[in-house]
Amino acid sequence: MVLSPQMPENTNPKICDYEGSTYQTDFWDIGGRAYEDAAEQIALRRLLPKSGKLLLEVGAGAGRNTPRYVGFERIVLLDYSVTQLQQAQASLGRSDRYVYVAGDVYDLPFVAGLFDAATMIRVIHHLERAPAALASIESTMASGGAFILEYANKLNLKSIARYLMRKQTWSPFSPEPVEFVELNFNFHPQTMRTWLSEAGFKLERQLTVSHFRIGLFKRLVPTRILAAADGLASLTGDWWQLAPSVFTLSRAPAKGTRVPEGAFFRCPACSGYSFDSGLDRRTCRTCGAEWPVLDGIHVFK
Repeated sequence: MVLSPQMPENTNPKICDYEGSTYQTDFWDIGGRAYEDAAEQIALRRLLPKSGKLLLEVGAGAGRNTPRYVGFERIVLLDYSVTQLQQAQASLGRSDRYVYVAGDVYDLPFVAGLFDAATMIRVIHHLERAPAALASIESTMASGGAFILEYANKLNLKSIARYLMRKQTWSPFSPEPVEFVELNFNFHPQTMRTWLSEAGFKLERQLTVSHFRIGLFKRLVPTRILAAADGLASLTGDWWQLAPSVFTLSRAPAKGTRVPEGAFFRCPACSGYSFDSGLDRRTCRTCGAEWPVLDGIHVFK
C-alpha cells in the first residue's frame, strides 16, 4: 500500500480499463454482493431526484444501476470499456431512452451544461486524478444539477481498528488517498468534500453505506434485513462517516451557459459540437476528426 496524493496536472493519468472483463458476473452476480447491492439501492433511492430529463451515468459498466433511474426521460451510459457497454446494451436493450457512450471521464464528450443530473458509483476509487474528473463532470451539468457520488472511505471503523492495533502502517486519519492496490484508492471524507467544493459543487447530503460488510453477518442475516439495518445506519452520514462507502448528493452551481440548440456531443479533439453522422461514424465538422459508432455505441476515445 502507498499513500499518494492525486497526480499532478502535467502527467497523463493511468486508466483502469475493464475492457473484456467479466466484472458484472464475477463480482455482482455470483460474488456474494447481494447485501452491498441492496444497500446501494436504498442510498440511491433516497438521493435521486424524483424526475428529470437527462442523466449522465459515469462508469455505467454493464448497467447494474441504470434501471434504478426510473424518473429520468433519458440516460447516457458512459464507460471507458466498449465491452462493458455491450453487456449493458444486451441487458437494457436499444431505445431512445438509452445512449451508450465509450469515453474518458477526464475529457467528457458532451457539450457544457447538458445534464440535469449525474451519478458516479464505484468509479472514483479507480481514478488517480479524482479532482480533475469531478471538474470534468461539473462542466457538463446544468445549473443546480444533482450529482450523486459514491467513494471508498479510508476513515472506516475497520481501518481505524487495524491502525490502532498496528496491523496497518497508513493512518486512516490523514487526508491523502491511500492506494491499496494499483488504481484502487480509498479517500478521506474531508478531502472528498474539499474536492467537490473546488470543482464547484455544493454538498447537500451524505449517507454512509455498507456498515455490515462482514462475511459472518452476510451469511447469518437475510439480505433484506441486513440492508434495511444499513439503511437506518446510513442516516447518520451527515454527522460522521465511518462506513467503508459514502454516498454524497451535491448540486452544480448556477451557470449562464446555454446549450446550443440541437447540440449534444462535443468533439474531444477540438471541442466542436457540430457533426456529420453516418451509420458507422460521426465526423466533426470543425476539425474533421472521426469517431466510430460501433453497433449503437458512440466511441469518443
